[in-house]
This record gives sequence, structure tokens and C-alpha cells, in this order.
Amino acid sequence: MFPTPKPLLTPNTYAYEAEPMVKATGFREYDARWLFGQEINLMGVQALGMGLGTLIHEMGVKPELVTGHDYRSYSASIKMALINGLMAAGVKVHDIGLAVTPMAYFAQFALDVPCVAMVTASHNENGWTGVKMGVNRPLTFGPAEMTRLKEIVLGAAFKLPGGGAYQFVENFRARYIADLTDRPKIKRPLKVVCACGNGTAGAFAPDVLAKLGVEVVPLDTELDYTFPRYNPNPEDMKMLHAIRDAVLEAKADVGFGFDGDGDRCGVIDDTGDEIFADKVGVMIARDLAKLNPGATFVVDVKSTGLFATDPELLATGAKADYWKTGHSYMKRRVNEIGALAGFEKSGHYFFNKPVGRGYDDGLISAIAILDMLDRSPSSSMSDLKNALPKTWGSPTMSPHCADEMKYGVIDKVVARFEAMQKAGESVAGQPITGLVTVNGVRVTTTDGTWGLVRASSNKPELVVVVESPVSEARMREMFKAVDGVLRENPEVGEYNQTI
Repeated sequence: MFPTPKPLLTPNTYAYEAEPMVKATGFREYDARWLFGQEINLMGVQALGMGLGTLIHEMGVKPELVTGHDYRSYSASIKMALINGLMAAGVKVHDIGLAVTPMAYFAQFALDVPCVAMVTASHNENGWTGVKMGVNRPLTFGPAEMTRLKEIVLGAAFKLPGGGAYQFVENFRARYIADLTDRPKIKRPLKVVCACGNGTAGAFAPDVLAKLGVEVVPLDTELDYTFPRYNPNPEDMKMLHAIRDAVLEAKADVGFGFDGDGDRCGVIDDTGDEIFADKVGVMIARDLAKLNPGATFVVDVKSTGLFATDPELLATGAKADYWKTGHSYMKRRVNEIGALAGFEKSGHYFFNKPVGRGYDDGLISAIAILDMLDRSPSSSMSDLKNALPKTWGSPTMSPHCADEMKYGVIDKVVARFEAMQKAGESVAGQPITGLVTVNGVRVTTTDGTWGLVRASSNKPELVVVVESPVSEARMREMFKAVDGVLRENPEVGEYNQTI
């Protein structure tokens, strides 16, 4: 019998080496994230593998799974502990080695394997680890599956028939790169900055872009799990500013910034301007809508209102479907309603055929942007950006809030705005015209200015975004109003960054 996981064990003790430790809060809405060593140990990861294998059998899915790991000092050992647990639960494991997350998703199709468990902490700081899981390609787990997995693991309700197997898939990297590049080259001569923040994408992105026929200017593409300059996170202003400087110095046409596990892509235009990912999404949607009139695009609640109001999109009959933030929610929604693509403000993009297979891949996003530029040979990236209706939007801001408290805070914030709307109170000096509560609360006023508050799905934080189609001053007024409601809750801490 395998021991029941403990929520806390003291390092450098017999118990720490002899018993599994798994903190309950690591089971997030759609994936798992822990501080390695403090919230989960290797035996805890083994328990996670046993639990996942048990769940796969329980769901009646063929017990075969693809796994890979990102480039952190501890990720390979975590992956092997996970594999031990999976094999004990009777799962055949296909190990693709060092990988970006979308390479694992691609492997589900290429190897005809139903399940995936990718060991990655994505863009989180060093010290974090995690697993992105799914049993129905191209989808990943949602709250129901994560809740059941949590019950199995924390209750040690494992079914361990044995009979698992292990197979290493040699040089799967080449197969993944070939899949992305077996297509016509980009005709237009383009110079592209490729920034990877020393994360895993550095082993893939420069080669892919070069094979597409563009001139590549590498930036921080050497693998270095200490992340010496900044975290590989294309929402991080330090990373964006570094790309901006490189674009201006090289006189590049565009700069791409890939996150730690390669499923997101940030964009800098030829003038050095950091274009928020939702605005890039509108640009891509415009391009794709011309080729696919009447297309539906799924958009997360953090994203710009332009998807629903842009005259050029409306002229093609395009429809916007605002949905929950989170790669799992977005993937599922795009799949369920047959949308052409889904766009998330964090930079997760989901393309269905003919562009992609429904999962998020930062390189496919970069290729879509290169194709857009190729189809607009007389327009620069900044020209395409400037053609959008003007709005003033904030970066994604994240005040600290403990995992154990953040959802309760959000419930109170939602209730507060609902009460304000019912009472006819104004927000930022104007009446409320709409509340979207599928994921936190997005409050919109009469002039189209809006603010969003939701709980982060993978960190002890809240998420705040504001935008105005009127002026920067209105955007700031909305932030002040939203922050004022947040400050009614003492559990909410300081922001990582503000406008």
C-alpha cells in the first residue's frame, strides 16, 4: 500500500524521504502547480502519477500517455517520478524527452496516443513545477477532472495493477519541427527577433523560424534554467523591453517572445512597440476572417472589446464569443463550438483547421503572424496595428492573494458589482451597462470602458485588466474604481505592476 500524502513534511528528515507530500492547493482549475520541495516532493509526484493513471482507467481511456519535460534543473527528475507512478497504475508511457508543451500535444496526434502529462511550470519563477494533463486530444483537464484527480491523490485511492511500460521516443524534436515547417516558405523578406528568455523554446524556435525562410536575430535563446535576465514570460515588461531594444537595434520587422514552455508568443512591432496579445489577436482575426467569412472567434474575458466592435471584423460577418480565461477552458470552447480560432490576452492562441489542431502553440501563433505579413506585403506590423480602432488598455496586473482566500474574495467582488448595478450606482463616474461573470467579473460602462477582476488559476494572485476606447484618463479612472472595490478586502496585497 502506498502512503497517504501529507500536506506538509520537513525537509532533511526521514519522513520527507519516506512519505509523499502534496499540498492540496497545487491542484488548480485546469492544471497542477507546486513549489517543488516546499509543497510537493518526489514521492508526492509519484503519487500524482499513480492518481493520474487511476483516473485514466476510471474514465475508460486507453492507458497510453505522452510525457515530456521543460528545461529546469529539477524537471527531468520530476518527470521520472511521475512516470514511476503512471507505470505502477498500468499506463504505457511514451517519453519525448526535453520538450515545449505543444510538442507533447502534437505527439498525441503523431504517435496516436490519447493522454498527455507535460511536466512544466510554464512561465512561473524558478522553484515552481507543474503538470499539464489531458486524456482527450486536443483538450486538457478542466475543473471536474482536476477535482477528481485531487480526491484520488489526497485520499490515496490508487488502483495499481502494474503492467505499465516505458518507451523513449528518440529525437521527436525533429518530427515536431518538420510538422511546423513542411509548408511553403515565407515569400516576403522578413527579419525577426526570436527571444526565448533562456527557456525551453530556445531549443526549437530559432530553427523553426529559420526553416520558414526568415532572417532570425536570436535573443536569449541559450538554455539556462537560472533565467539570468528575466523570466521567459511574454507578459513580463522586462522581457518585452529587451525584445523592443533588439528589434530597434537590428531594424527587424517583428519581434517574437516565447514563454517558458513554448505555448505562448508575445509580439513587438517594427517600431519597438509592445503589442498586447489581445490586439495581436484582433489583427490575426482580421486576416483570417477575410479568408473565412462568418468565422467565430472565442475570446477570453481579459481581452479587448474590439473583437465584438471592430468594423472590419463585423464586415466579414465575424462573431466574438467571450469566454473564461485559461488554456483548458479556451481549448474546450473553441472545440465545442467549432470556432476558427481562440485568443487569450496572455498570448495563448488556439487555431483549428486549416491553421492548427486546436491546441495552443506559440510557434503556430508566430507562423500565423508571418503569414499575415506575407499576405500584406505593403504593410508593416505597425501599419496593421495602427489600422485598428484606438483603445487604451492595461497590462495584466496581479495583486497578491493567497490561494486559500482568492476565490472567496472574487465571490465578494462579483456580489459587490452586482449590487451596484442593481442599485443603479455608477462605476468610474458612469452607469454599468454590462456584467460578464463567466470568470470573475467584467464590468462595462456606457462609454465602453471596462474592468475585469478574476482569480489567477495557477498562482496565489488575482488578475486585474482595464481598457477604454475613449482615453487613457478613462482607463485610469476605471482602474481606480476597480481597485477601490478590491481594497474593501484586506486579503488583497500589492500588485506586481500597475499602470
